[in-house]
Amino acid sequence: MDVDWREVSRVAIPGALPHTPPTPLTALAFDVHQDLIWTGNDFGRVTSFYGSELQRYTSYRGHDEGPVRNFLFSDRGIVSLGPKSMHVSARRGLAKAHITSDRMFDLRCMSYTSKGTSEVIAGGIQRSLLTINLDRGTVINELPSEDDIVLMRRDRVICCGTATGSVNILDPNSFKIIKTIRAHGAHVSDIDAQNNVLLTCGYSPRQSGYVLDPLVNIYDLRTFRSLPPVPFPAGAAFCRMHPKMSTTGIVASQTGQFQIIDIANPNVVNLRQANVGNYISSLELAPSGDALALADADAILQLWGKPDKIRFTEISNPVEWASVPSPPPNVDLNEHTPLNAVGMPYYREQLLSAWPSHMVFEVGKQAPKIDSDILSKMKMHDFVGYAPNPRRTRRYQIESTKVLEKPGQVQAPKFRSEKAREGDFDDGTDENAPWSAVTGELRPFDVPAMYHKVEIKYSKFGVDDFDFEFYNKTKYSGLETHITNSYSNPLLQLLKFTPFVRNYALHHTARNCFSETCLLCELGFLFDMLDKANGQNCQATNFLRTFSSISQASAMGLFEEGTPRSNQSLSGMIQSLNRFLMEKISTDFKSCPIEGRDEQTMENALITSSMTCIKCSNCGTETMRPSNSFVRELAYPKKAKALGSFSTVLKHSIERDGQTRGWCDKCRRYLSLTTKKVVQEVQPKVLMFNAAAVSPEAKMYWAEKNWLPREIGIVVQDKKFLCYQGPELNKIKERNPNVVVYELVGLVAEVTGEQDNPPHLVGLIDVSFSNTEGRKESNWHLFNDFLVRPVSQTEAMNFAPSWKLPSILCFQQKTETNVVDNSWKSNIDISLLFRDHPMLPTSSTCRSLTVDENPAPGTVVAIDAEFVALQKEEIEVKADGTRETIRPSRLSLARVSVLRGNGEGEGVPFIDDYIHTREPVVDYLTLFSGIEPGDLDPMISKHALVSLKVAYKKLWILLNLGCVFVGHGLLKDFRIINIHVPREQVIDTVDIYFKKARQRKLSLRFLAYYFLRENIQTGNHDSIEDARTALRLYKKYLEFEDAGVFEQMLFNVYQDGKLTNFKPPGENEAALAAAAAAAAEGKGATISSGSGGASAGASASGGGGAGVGAGGLATAAASGGGMFGLDGMSVGSRPMTPADAVGAGMVAGAKSPVQQVVQPLFKQQLMASPPPPPPQPQILPQPQSHHHHHHHHQYHQQHQLHQLGHQSPPPVQQQQQQQQQQQQTTPVQHRSFAKVMASPPPASPQKRSMQGRWR
Repeated sequence: MDVDWREVSRVAIPGALPHTPPTPLTALAFDVHQDLIWTGNDFGRVTSFYGSELQRYTSYRGHDEGPVRNFLFSDRGIVSLGPKSMHVSARRGLAKAHITSDRMFDLRCMSYTSKGTSEVIAGGIQRSLLTINLDRGTVINELPSEDDIVLMRRDRVICCGTATGSVNILDPNSFKIIKTIRAHGAHVSDIDAQNNVLLTCGYSPRQSGYVLDPLVNIYDLRTFRSLPPVPFPAGAAFCRMHPKMSTTGIVASQTGQFQIIDIANPNVVNLRQANVGNYISSLELAPSGDALALADADAILQLWGKPDKIRFTEISNPVEWASVPSPPPNVDLNEHTPLNAVGMPYYREQLLSAWPSHMVFEVGKQAPKIDSDILSKMKMHDFVGYAPNPRRTRRYQIESTKVLEKPGQVQAPKFRSEKAREGDFDDGTDENAPWSAVTGELRPFDVPAMYHKVEIKYSKFGVDDFDFEFYNKTKYSGLETHITNSYSNPLLQLLKFTPFVRNYALHHTARNCFSETCLLCELGFLFDMLDKANGQNCQATNFLRTFSSISQASAMGLFEEGTPRSNQSLSGMIQSLNRFLMEKISTDFKSCPIEGRDEQTMENALITSSMTCIKCSNCGTETMRPSNSFVRELAYPKKAKALGSFSTVLKHSIERDGQTRGWCDKCRRYLSLTTKKVVQEVQPKVLMFNAAAVSPEAKMYWAEKNWLPREIGIVVQDKKFLCYQGPELNKIKERNPNVVVYELVGLVAEVTGEQDNPPHLVGLIDVSFSNTEGRKESNWHLFNDFLVRPVSQTEAMNFAPSWKLPSILCFQQKTETNVVDNSWKSNIDISLLFRDHPMLPTSSTCRSLTVDENPAPGTVVAIDAEFVALQKEEIEVKADGTRETIRPSRLSLARVSVLRGNGEGEGVPFIDDYIHTREPVVDYLTLFSGIEPGDLDPMISKHALVSLKVAYKKLWILLNLGCVFVGHGLLKDFRIINIHVPREQVIDTVDIYFKKARQRKLSLRFLAYYFLRENIQTGNHDSIEDARTALRLYKKYLEFEDAGVFEQMLFNVYQDGKLTNFKPPGENEAALAAAAAAAAEGKGATISSGSGGASAGASASGGGGAGVGAGGLATAAASGGGMFGLDGMSVGSRPMTPADAVGAGMVAGAKSPVQQVVQPLFKQQLMASPPPPPPQPQILPQPQSHHHHHHHHQYHQQHQLHQLGHQSPPPVQQQQQQQQQQQQTTPVQHRSFAKVMASPPPASPQKRSMQGRWR
């Protein structure tokens, strides 16, 4: 700390109102991430200042019940503490959360716990410490405290200064008191802890009152021993340790004197005096150690430091300031520009357009024009015409006002949730054919609606709410957008419907290839997923993720991000990707060839072999060099007198002559060289061409109608390449059997349009090539990402240079058509599932499969997966304040667990893989995934990490072996994993325990509590625990089905879950609620420590009581001496449910605000009930004989219901009715117990009132 420190600047904190005097600051703190100082006053207002000039930054009221007491900071915002609330806000002042609870009485201080910035412990003048989860915004635990806590600092441990002068040392994990240090005679004034050193200042009692101690006490937090104190005669009121110098600190008095102390050398004295008009109320040292802030009782904030090097943090994040108003945009006026795009100037005179009211008249809309078809069938009677109604509109609707913006455009579909709310009303429009010709007549340069770029819209329910079926009603699946490099979707679809590539990809995937960059494996996974999806939307997430990790592709400019579109168009990118992909999958095949086939098989089937003849123009020396190519690029003649055929252009492209300048070995100098390519033989199974339709000459060829042929024939004779098409091809096939005929499989085309329709790529593919039943006729389809629809061959093979041009053409030998080889399914290498596989690391949490446990079709396995976020969602906030999701968050598989579903090892995991993630993780989602930072880092992780491909391939093998997956919420898990599992292989407990009429799906935690009597997910999530719980719930469902009571149990869980908001109860809060209800009644409450629960008795005159024990609680009924006991495990002979707790006057597991609502209502209900008459003997009529068998069956069914183990009891309303029946003096009609369960009686008016308040 430099000796030339001085006051740099000061600023007056304004009062609460413009004409009120300033109030002293109650909280002061430096921001640890930005150059900001934060202050708080008595009125709960938070104010921040920027930089050394103390420029005012933000100001807002965070608390309305009292002063601001403390601040904490994180990279997400700031946390301020008030007496009865905790406020979380962004640094710009926008509120993120406001946490209140009736357990907050007078909070004074807080600190982060060992779980980082997501959990805070707070204390104050109250007999409890509260742990608060900032992500959830709830109080998660309450710890008893014998002392009032006024100060809190955290180092290795949490140090709490008390009002009695002692300092309690707390363990940061368990929050138990490790040591209590008696530091001062009265209360503690200030403490600070850093580098295992604790400084304390405090008061001591004197005859005249309490005075500040003239010493600063110092303690070693490693041994909890006292070190020599440092004298400060002025009275130490504030103390701070220097963040950089471990033995240096600052001590200040209330009068403005502060001293820089050295713990190692107490004799060194360095004093300063601040110019204050009143006493100092706060002092704080910056995290960098280069600035000191003082605040006095006159609300004056002073900043001290060295003027030329003052800074608040070592590495400061930039401060976000208010946006500078942008200049008015330049409006391009054209026929599409709306008139309101031009702003009106300010005016003082009345405009000419402001017509007086007596000159303005409302005129009705012009009558709609009657269709000529209707007029032709009209019959005149007198002067009135009559015609049959064609029923083209809704009932009572005269005309349809649904007008499209322009010809060829279609409106976006509604979300599924909107359709569910509006019902299935038929408005007369054909929604199944949204792309029909009713959209209007198209001009030659208009882009049809089906070619427009499609975008996924996100509602508050996510992507699952988007109606993909609106765009695809075929059995061929489309690929989603909003994934990086998804421009490759059309090419992937084209390869999928090329039988040769599909067969080799799937056979290779079934082998034991473990290369993380193998695109051929990823193609196999993708092709299999598209086959199994059967028309449902898919996404190429894993393929594109692997593709994005290849550095060679990045060097070639094949990535969307970072590639300037001005240098390379989409068509150029997809053509470059085509060349790269053909070569890459050929190389990948060599690394793990198919058994019985040469490693060169795939390369020979894709390469066009040729030789390049290089001739020197000077000496005439000819040199031959091999020139093999996976993809050929079409070259168009520049000065042709007439447009040639496609076969002519193809021959010109293959045998292209050219000139270049190069080195001649014979002449020993650079000369002009002529080159010519000579094709030796035609052997590829697949011919790939890049159209390269860029030049005006090329576009002229493609503008010709029917220029692209359906078939071409190629033959090599006398080292000459010959190509035929049309009638000429039919003749040559009869004369020359060596002609190889190729058929057009499909193509990739670039669609360009106006500004509102950006360029994009589509695929036009003949899907009949992959028909296993044999090809009858062509079947062309348009693949526009997730829009798939059939088109005619003429539509597919004709182009318009103004908006549609081809990019890639794919031909395949005609002999390979419909050769779809699915034998790979019986040759899958399953060694990856077993322990002895060299690529499988060992794990202590699971036991791998043995040879005797080879999975077979129908094998039940339980699965659960956890994910981390690689990219946060992109949200656009509109001018009206609404938020729209532009791109959702990108999640990645982090852990997957698969358990045995049957047999001796039922519930034992055989897969528990943590996935090594190469991409940076932006959020580990620890509260929901259980994944901690470092778990996915192979350098420090304590788990056995595998690659994403290895984990994925295990699931893919189980899928293709026919295993049945059991889990909870598997639809979303499988989507993120990027695998499609057929419905017949999925058992989802979300769907099993779901009533469509209730429109609510139940959580795994609530189902586990209700049916299994287990509390799961009490800490972080564990995928093994979740998978095992889902498996047990499925087994429980089978028991219910066997007993024939599943529908009744499903009814019960919704009835009882509604009372607790479908959340498991907390036993402690339930006990407190019961005791409070009994105490409020004033009839005697007994709190017992017995482990068997509590007891409660009621007198014959209707007295009620409640008891709370260590095992649970008990409450007497409010009427007629009726009594039932709740011990936390049973009610009589059955388990306790949340319904019992609510019926007894408390809500198990409810939060404090719920207790405030339910308990007074229950008390009012008890007080309003008159004393019941003494019970009288009653005679119930016996049931008739012909009903005996029916009642016996119902009783037997109800008996099974209770014997299934830990089932939900009947609703509480049944017990209330039984008690009311006992009070009645007249005989009542017999009603069996099973009947009451099947049809619960309606709640009483008082009960309905309470339920209404509950909701």
